[in-house]
Amino acid sequence: MTSNEYSADYADLPPRRGWGRRFWWLWLLIGLVGLGGVLYAVDTVMTEGNVPRGVTVGGVDIGGMSKSQAEARLQNALGESVKTPVVVTAGNLQSQLDPVTSGLSVDWEATVDQAGQQPKNPLTRITSFWHTREVGIVSRFNDQRLSATTGRISDELTRQPEDAKLSINDQGKPDIVDDVTGQQVDRDAVTADVRDHWLNADHRVAVDAEVTEAGTRRDAAERAVTDVIDKVTAGDVTFAGRDGVDGLLRPADMGKVVTFTAAGGHFDPQWNKDAAKDILSAQLASTEVEFRNANFDVQGRDLHVIPSQDGVIIDWDKTLDPLDQKLLASGDRHNEVSYEDKKATYTTEMAEKANFNDVIGSFTTGGFAGDSGVNIRRVADQVNNAVVLPGETFSLNGYTGPRGTAQGYVEAGVIENGHADRAVGGGISQFATTLYNASYFAGMTDVAHTPHSYYINRYPAGREATVFEGAIDLQFKNDSETPILIETRAGDSDVTVDIRGVKTVDVESIPGPKTDYTDPQRMELSGDKCSPSSGSRGFTTSDTRVVRGLDGKELSRETTKTKYDPSPIVTCR
Repeated sequence: MTSNEYSADYADLPPRRGWGRRFWWLWLLIGLVGLGGVLYAVDTVMTEGNVPRGVTVGGVDIGGMSKSQAEARLQNALGESVKTPVVVTAGNLQSQLDPVTSGLSVDWEATVDQAGQQPKNPLTRITSFWHTREVGIVSRFNDQRLSATTGRISDELTRQPEDAKLSINDQGKPDIVDDVTGQQVDRDAVTADVRDHWLNADHRVAVDAEVTEAGTRRDAAERAVTDVIDKVTAGDVTFAGRDGVDGLLRPADMGKVVTFTAAGGHFDPQWNKDAAKDILSAQLASTEVEFRNANFDVQGRDLHVIPSQDGVIIDWDKTLDPLDQKLLASGDRHNEVSYEDKKATYTTEMAEKANFNDVIGSFTTGGFAGDSGVNIRRVADQVNNAVVLPGETFSLNGYTGPRGTAQGYVEAGVIENGHADRAVGGGISQFATTLYNASYFAGMTDVAHTPHSYYINRYPAGREATVFEGAIDLQFKNDSETPILIETRAGDSDVTVDIRGVKTVDVESIPGPKTDYTDPQRMELSGDKCSPSSGSRGFTTSDTRVVRGLDGKELSRETTKTKYDPSPIVTCR
């Protein structure tokens, strides 16, 4: 084939299109991919180490920021909000905590780190321009402070159930206090819920509570109103006394007489007879005749008998029984008062036969200071010629009443905490000791006596008494069949108490040994009232009282043990 032939063959073929025109789309795709790769590479380099785009924390956009920028923005935007007090609720109770003092705070660095690294997926990087992703806040806890707070909150969210309450008011109407449902929360659960939810947007944390219903509820109170209160307050309840005098229990009185106790789902009425008696006795007092034992008016050595008087008194048990039926009665609410005779136990005839010829007990003490002597003579004068009838109890505090400056008493020496001090009425305990010993040897029954805390050497150890107005009393009972008369004599340096009556016994005192000595402590005091003292040892001792009849037969033997504290060694500065 010649060259001309070759050319002729190809000359007959149709002309070809160019590659660029036929595959333009491919070139475009390659170009876009290349451009995307370049942009991806640029974006990767530019955002390396930054927070991924589209990330929000608590609604605050931190996407695309450096970590330090993101932390700063979060602290500026949310820093105050996370310090807001948090309300914790359970049932219908609530408490509150302060995040700062409760050890709750935010770990801003960990919160930003939680957003993660820049995504490698190009598609994810592209969609991040319009998609957002919320990242939770990371908390930091001080366990000790949080535990203290949740312990308090648990207590405040726990409540014991309370029964309903029912009463009758002073208008004679029912008063109902609703029952209270109890609830209990678990402390560990409270702690867990606070840890998980303290950052809620509404600053509230809800905790589950175990509910306990009250045992006696309002419906039980309403039944008791119908069954009891409506009936007892339907009208006056009359108690007819002597001489046409009536006593009334009115609806307004019923709140004092009828009370209610919640028990086992219902209310039990309590019928208070003492309250009913108090209300009625004032109204019916004129229907009674006062009973009075015979007594004596002593003027010097002259005794005049005050006659006895038999009485007529209300028998309250018979009058008020059965109280519930009387108050619940729907028809006749009229009742009769029952009376009983009250005979004098010590009659005029007995008193006229009484004599006080024998000194059955006597005792003398001395060695007191001048100012103490004023008080001793005053109390002796008050008690002089006191009569104690058979079966009666004599009380020194009760007989003299107040012992202050208004009654003629002065400031004198007393023992206070083992050292000398001064007070109005000082010295009266010496009279009490004298009276106690006189009653002791008279065979009286000891009802109440209190030894001094510290031994005073002018008194018999284990056989002495102190008194203090309103707190410490000296009391003895006349258990004999005849009255006794207390006579007193007080001079400048001694006081004597004689108890006169009919002698029926002989009394012996057997002192015990002093044992268990204790050494005094040292004490330094200041002030004008300070009085130095060398102190004294404390010890324990006893006294045995033996009572014999006049025939020598032993009737009783009683031992009393007394422990004395050591008196301190006092120096004055």
